[in-house]
Amino acid sequence: MQKIPIGMSDFKELIETDRYYVDKTDFIAEIIDSSAKVLLLPRPRRFGKTLNLSMLNYFFDKSENNKELFKRLNIAQNTKAMEHCNAYPIIYITFKDVKEESFEKSLTKIGMLIEKEFARHKKAIFSIELEEKEKQLIERLLITSANQVDFEVALKLLSKLLTLAHNQKCIILIDEYDTPIQTAFLKGYYEEMVGFFKTFMGAVLKDNDVHVYKAVLTGILRISKESIFSDLNNIEVYTLLDNEFGDKFGFNTNEVKNMLKTYQLENSIDEVNEWYNGYKIGDFTIYNPWSLLNYVNRRRFDVYWANTSSNDIIRILVENSDGFRDDLKYLLKGEMVEKVINPNITFKDRDFNFNEEMLYSFLFFSGYLKYTSKEWRQGEHICTLGIVNVECQYIFRKIIANWVSEKFSNPRLRILLKSLTDGDLKLFEKIFSEFVRDTLSFYDTGKNVESVYHAFLLGLLVNLSDYEVISNKEAGYGRVDIMVLHKEDKEKLALVIELKTIDEFEEETKEKALISAVKQIEEKAYASEVQKKGYTNILAFGVVFDGKRVWVKEG
Repeated sequence: MQKIPIGMSDFKELIETDRYYVDKTDFIAEIIDSSAKVLLLPRPRRFGKTLNLSMLNYFFDKSENNKELFKRLNIAQNTKAMEHCNAYPIIYITFKDVKEESFEKSLTKIGMLIEKEFARHKKAIFSIELEEKEKQLIERLLITSANQVDFEVALKLLSKLLTLAHNQKCIILIDEYDTPIQTAFLKGYYEEMVGFFKTFMGAVLKDNDVHVYKAVLTGILRISKESIFSDLNNIEVYTLLDNEFGDKFGFNTNEVKNMLKTYQLENSIDEVNEWYNGYKIGDFTIYNPWSLLNYVNRRRFDVYWANTSSNDIIRILVENSDGFRDDLKYLLKGEMVEKVINPNITFKDRDFNFNEEMLYSFLFFSGYLKYTSKEWRQGEHICTLGIVNVECQYIFRKIIANWVSEKFSNPRLRILLKSLTDGDLKLFEKIFSEFVRDTLSFYDTGKNVESVYHAFLLGLLVNLSDYEVISNKEAGYGRVDIMVLHKEDKEKLALVIELKTIDEFEEETKEKALISAVKQIEEKAYASEVQKKGYTNILAFGVVFDGKRVWVKEG
């Protein structure tokens, strides 16, 4: 079997080393056929953006003959598209590693990337007659003595010179354009970076049709048009809400089924759906490609995508949103929330009082939330949103864990978790009661909403790094609230937990509620699901809540 290309983003290397490749070469034809001159394609991280731009580079670049790379792929059957193969000079820059502490350091790094592109095309540039000012600018770039103004106009000059040298318009490829901007937001120099990019992008992409055939930009977000793209009237943006290019990033259902069949994993399709499916791009159902490749490679389900980058921006946004905490308890229960989604993201600065629209737009376009329905209402995108899949639930549970860690020292939390894994329910009841008493507000618990307690307990359990925490999983004859299973050692204690709040309308007592919770575990045969997974040491118990009081009873 072909090896899985984990972490490989160079298209040529992937093909020449015969790695498994999900054929996305129809993307090339869609770019050619698009009426847009400049295309911005925002997608979540690890969704194949860099690999796709690398593919475009090798296909279009006239400096080398790469037709052999594509001969067994879909695009080879498209004779019209193949006329464009290796026919254009390319300007190709990726900003994925521009993550510096200051604007000055970021500008220096961006300058080095620009310098590298000029050096790569040095022979072609000096094959034509240059104006004196152009020579001086090029020399400053090549000897790293250029300034910010030089960088801002550099790509426009390069596109002009390459067009003259090759008698052919350029194709411009810019990967992860928003990485420096997101970093600038976190580090406190957002306004300076946005100001630079507005001039930098505008210079090369606005009114430059005579030198540019196509420009393709990728990133995670569309940074607000007012911030960067305000001067561009020739740009088309295709986000997760649009059908165009909808199946060109990530894997669609047929591609996933074919991959699982190839690696004899087709029987795992149901669990694959729970873990890594759920994304909607336009009308397409899309799976997380990074997670799928890692699952097929390791042959075990785990949180792969959630751990590939920092979630600092999410933390900042959530901390500045008063209403998100209330929504989170419903999202973790698998329920939906209806929100306005704005394709334009504006970070402003770290002290900005973020509104709900921005928070949910960021979570959606970054890949943490999915939409189950959408409509255009009074000039706004109204989407019904939910957590995408099991893997993304992990992220949201970590958010709750951060709230908890702010209230309690690590030693107390460790004692609580150890009491659980040791099966000491008396100690667990005591400490957990203190956590609930001191952390959950009366507003949270006043109506005995079970989802509040459920979300709070999940936030604690996510700190069990060696354990898999499963919420609302079908088991036996119903859905078990929480299962806690050791990832490696099946002889370790496995936990089955049923949560219940006291029904005041029925004048229920804590004793009756505890008996009801334990009885439900037995009647619904929740432990059977744990037994099927090979665990024999199982502790099942009920947890009953009443306001800020907690009781525990073993099944």
